[in-house]
Amino acid sequence: RKGRHVPCPIHGGKDGFRVFRDVDETGGSICNTCGIHADGLSTLIWANGWPFSLALKVVADYLLAGNTFAKPARVIALKKPAKSLSETGERLRQSLNRVWSESFDVLAKESEPARRYLAGRGLSLTPPDVLRFHSSLPYFDGDKMLGKFPALLAMLTSSTGQAITLHRTYLTPDGSKAPVESVKKLMAYPKDRKIVGGAIRLDTPASEVLAVTEGLETALAVREASGMSVWCAVNAYLLGHFVPPDAIRKVLVFADKDRPTTQHPEGHGQAAAKQLVERLWGLGIQAWAIVPAGQIPSGQKSLDWLDVLNRDGCQAFPSLQSVERAVRRVA
Repeated sequence: RKGRHVPCPIHGGKDGFRVFRDVDETGGSICNTCGIHADGLSTLIWANGWPFSLALKVVADYLLAGNTFAKPARVIALKKPAKSLSETGERLRQSLNRVWSESFDVLAKESEPARRYLAGRGLSLTPPDVLRFHSSLPYFDGDKMLGKFPALLAMLTSSTGQAITLHRTYLTPDGSKAPVESVKKLMAYPKDRKIVGGAIRLDTPASEVLAVTEGLETALAVREASGMSVWCAVNAYLLGHFVPPDAIRKVLVFADKDRPTTQHPEGHGQAAAKQLVERLWGLGIQAWAIVPAGQIPSGQKSLDWLDVLNRDGCQAFPSLQSVERAVRRVA
């Protein structure tokens, strides 16, 4: 069903993939690992590993492009007038503002489930202001509401500093992950807001140096262990397209170590980090990617820096200076 989370055709699992609600018009889809595929051609290229030319030919062949015979007229069912983009955008803005205004500081007494969750993940540092807690948010599977749950909120901001949407981690009252298919979700946002290039800004950088991660809890782990200013890109696709602010001259990417797939033979997290580093050097920004040492545990899809914090402690995290020294030795 439109909007419903299903197993990903590339990565498997239970709930890593869904199509847009307007898939009949756009063909767009979302992979929780790879990110957004804005249209049908992008979805076909991603799902099949095809080059653009092949995807275009397959679609043209399917539509019998080039044939001149008349096609039977298609009966079109009349639909209710769609809401205008401005109406939809305003409704989404109001929803985002309402959820944020109803939320609590993570240190407030009402936010005990959030603090229990973070502690259970091995995180102890005082949470940044960009994180909030909501005591009861609806959880939808497509258009069907399955219930209401507490949730940890984080604001995702565009590359220009505009608030875009909210990242939700659904919880239980005792601070465990909620019993739902997709524990982590982004709220819908107006189409005039651009998510690509953005991030969850955990800190205001105090220098020209910034650390970047894929997942939120990974970012909190790096912040706790290194003391650096850290931003979270949310997923691998957005990490690869991340845009740092103008004042940043050095970026350290704490990459996830993912298992190889057909689409990403070196692992999607590693590929996204490499893509970002190469692009930043092209912009005149010094950048390095570091991947956790060790093997991915059996039964897990990846190894990230939160795993490292829980396994080895803060001493296992390299500093920017140690990374720069290692690069100079190799050079």
